[in-house]
Amino acid sequence: MTTPLTARRREHGHAAVSRASDSATSGLTGVRVRARTLAPGTALTLAGTAAALGVGHLVPTLNPMLVAIVLGAALGNTVRLPARATAGLAFSSRTLLRVGIALLGLQLLLGDITALGWQVVALVVVIVVLGIAGTMALGGALGLGWTQRLLIACGFSICGAAAVAAVDSVSDTDEEEVLTAITLVVIFGTLMIVAVPVLSGALGLSDTAAGMWAGGSIHEVAQVIAAGGAIGGGALAVATVVKLARVLLLAPVVTVISLHRRRTTGTDARGTRPPLVPGFVVAFLALVLLRSSGLVPDPVVDAASLAQTVLLTCAMFALGIGVRVAAMRRVGARPVILAAASTVWVAGLALAGVLLIAPTLGG
Repeated sequence: MTTPLTARRREHGHAAVSRASDSATSGLTGVRVRARTLAPGTALTLAGTAAALGVGHLVPTLNPMLVAIVLGAALGNTVRLPARATAGLAFSSRTLLRVGIALLGLQLLLGDITALGWQVVALVVVIVVLGIAGTMALGGALGLGWTQRLLIACGFSICGAAAVAAVDSVSDTDEEEVLTAITLVVIFGTLMIVAVPVLSGALGLSDTAAGMWAGGSIHEVAQVIAAGGAIGGGALAVATVVKLARVLLLAPVVTVISLHRRRTTGTDARGTRPPLVPGFVVAFLALVLLRSSGLVPDPVVDAASLAQTVLLTCAMFALGIGVRVAAMRRVGARPVILAAASTVWVAGLALAGVLLIAPTLGG
């Protein structure tokens, strides 16, 4: 026999199931709508990434991330892209970038960095700290805005375009400033690929010292690898580890910037407080510790390296599309002057430190 109480319970149960079903259906519909919104721009990004990776495979000396920026810029300046591609391009340049930066943590071993010795580790910290401080001061003297100076300072002192984009994600910058900084990283970092090996030979630096200078002064990881390979000998391994030590400092620098923004602005453009420590920075550090623990098998590291390359190439292509030649002309000569000065300043700091500790290097 069904009592009124039992009937009410059944009705409530059916209602709960119905609400849960409606919620699941609504969530699935939202995912589908989001996927359709992102599809055009994401598909374009994947096509550009495939082209960049193909060029990198055919010409191993060309890094696909740098190729992607050039291809994106060429496309953005010659073709009028449909508005429906905007959402997918924004997703690629921000979300995929953050995942790629986080995965970069699996390429870092704390043991490799500490094995350099305290002098080299201290030198890396000095390069990053004084590189940023000096570039900010030079930019101020040139009359550039704080955010433009900050993007160039971090890009040139830490790890190039990835650092620029990471800083952009936690600071109130505009798109033109970001694209200007990334373009300058590509130009001046590429020049350093040639300059460092030539000057190292002229100065009579050993392979170890030259590798340290390359790793301590050149902007992008890919550019460091190219220069280290050009120097030859044991320079490549040393250059890569020193550069990755600079990359490791991206986490504390971005955290400091985020804290500064919380204190000075309180909220972002959407009225929410920026995170105390950005999620991708936490993930980056967690993966560094995980890799350093020795628990990650080599095949996983290799797969993560491939995924990181693909994701960062996607991000660079999407960012490259936003590079406008007209906008570069509009920003004038001052950012270019600051980029040149910052390159010389960071390279000078690195060279002075290498010469100071060279007698202890044993190579």
